[in-house]
Parts: sequence; structure tokens; C-alpha cells
Amino acid sequence: MLIPFFTTETPVILRALAAFALALVLSLLFGGPLIKILHHFQHRGQPIRTYGPQSHIITKQGTPTMGGLLIIATTLISTLLFANISYHFVWVSLLVLVVYACAGFIDDYIKVTKQTPDALTAKAKLFFQFLTAVIAVTIITAATPTASHTMLSIPYFKTAFNLSWLYIPFAVIVISGASNAVNLTDGLDGLAAGLSVMAFAFFTVFALIVGSPLAADFSLIYIPRAAEISIITAAITGACLGFLWFNAPKAKVFMGDTGSLALGALLGTIAVIIKQEILLAIIGGVFVMETLSVMIQVFWFRRTGKRFFRMAPIHHHFEQLGWKETTIVLRFWLVGFILSLIGLASLINA
Repeated sequence: MLIPFFTTETPVILRALAAFALALVLSLLFGGPLIKILHHFQHRGQPIRTYGPQSHIITKQGTPTMGGLLIIATTLISTLLFANISYHFVWVSLLVLVVYACAGFIDDYIKVTKQTPDALTAKAKLFFQFLTAVIAVTIITAATPTASHTMLSIPYFKTAFNLSWLYIPFAVIVISGASNAVNLTDGLDGLAAGLSVMAFAFFTVFALIVGSPLAADFSLIYIPRAAEISIITAAITGACLGFLWFNAPKAKVFMGDTGSLALGALLGTIAVIIKQEILLAIIGGVFVMETLSVMIQVFWFRRTGKRFFRMAPIHHHFEQLGWKETTIVLRFWLVGFILSLIGLASLINA
């Protein structure tokens, strides 16, 4: 559904800018009322893990969760107004966003109503994630030109190779892994939201290039109609910026699993659509670092009975070293920004 003055013939970059602006404005307008509603129904807010940083029990107790609803709703509205939703890539991306958000919402709802930091089991979450990812990857692969539907791009080297039957399981892992990575990163006020702004802004640029004849000039795989995806990435960039207004330290609301699972899954889905899975690992390096820190911690503890980090994910390790929360967030944002620039450097032709 396109609003007056915007048609399918309107340049996609203009529609992307409009989606960004609308999502940002809607987030700023409705963030406050949503927080009041969440406060009303969540009298004690999100339960804080007692085995996490002890300072969080004092500073974050009573803060409502499910703020991801603001991001999801404003992104959906903006996308439906400015994008051509008949395109496979658009509606499958929205499907992933909504399904993962629903899984996260169920998890948050159980946490709040039962006042427990643990809700859905890891197996239940993985079932939701992998089933949705398999469906999404199957649709994406079918909608991608046969010559490139199982290709893996190698950035900087300007080449690609065919993964053949391995591509679908690989892409499923990318989507599910990205979802869990953002979820693990969402532990400090503004951290996940700020990094998501950078990642989605980066993919907005790449989607515009990959979906246009310019792809060949940058030695990228041309994916017809992929440029339309830039409207979703621009919309969610604006939505995350608006949410950050309320989530910046000291947060008035947490995005919860409702937001983090959905944001990560959409990042992974976009990377699969535009064939930039490796670049996702680069520009999302902080997300990768957070995930690896948990894996290393678990492996090392099981092997030696000792902790490799003082606490995992790694942002908690720095808290235990005495870093202030705002210092950690700003420095991780800086790393994310640098990694985004490194990712953009892949466009440079030697």
C-alpha cells in the first residue's frame, strides 16, 4: 500500500527516506504513551537476573520490557505505506520480523507475569527460530535468480563461490545466529539499539546497490528487486533511533526479546537476501564478539571449572572490571561504527 504522492514508480531511495522519517517520528510520538501502558500492566517491570551484575538489581529494577513493540509496529507501518509488499523479499522479511517478535513477546510475557528471568526453554526458542528461518530461506532462494541463489559472496576479494546444497543450512544458521547474537548483546541500556542503527543503515546502502545496475560496478551479485528491501532497513533504522531516545541510559524501557530476537533475525534475513552474509559478521562484529564470549565462557567452564571472563556476555565482563555502563556502550558503539566503515570499504574496487 503506497500513500498519495508515492507510487511504485517513485525512486526507491525517496521511499526509503520517507519510511525512515515516518518510523522515527512515530517512535518519538508514541514511545511515551507505550511506556505508560507497559508500566500499567507491568507493575514490577522486567525481572532482573540475580546472577548477573548486582548493580543491575538496583539500577534497572522496575523498568518495563517489551519496548520492541514500538520498533516492530513503526517499522511495519512505514514499510506497508512505502514499500511494494507484493515482492517476495519484502513480505518474507516482514514475516521473519513478526514471527520472531511474537516468539520474543511470548518469552517476555511469561517473564513479566511469572516474575522469572527464565521463560521459554532454549529448545523452544530454537524451534521457533529454525523453523521460521528454514521457511524464509527456502522462499528467498526460490525468488533469487538461479545463477546466484546458492552463491556466497567474498567481500574485498570481489568473488563468490557456490555452496550448492550447503547454502540453505548455512543461511538458516546465519538468520538464527544473528537473532541470538543481538539478543545476547541486549544487556546494557542502548547497546543493542545503537548497534542495530549502524547495521541497518549499512544494509540500506548495500540493498540499494545490490538491487540496481550499479551492482556490477561494485563487483556485487545483482539481485533483482532487492533494492525494495532498503525501505524496510531504512524504516527499522528510524524506528531504532526513535526507540533509543527512550532506551538510552538510564533506560525508561527495555526492548526485551520482543525486539532483540526480531532485530537480529531481520539482519540475518537481509544479509541472506543481498548475499552479504560474511559482511554481516564484519559490520556486526560486536554481536559476534558477544556471542563468542558466551561460547568461550561455557566451553572453558565445562573444561576447567573456571571462568574465562569475569562474566559473560563480554559487556558484563567490562562491568566487573569497573567500567561504567555508559563507557561500555559508547566504546562498543565506536567499535560498531569502525566496523561499519570497514564494511563500506568493501565497495572500493582495486
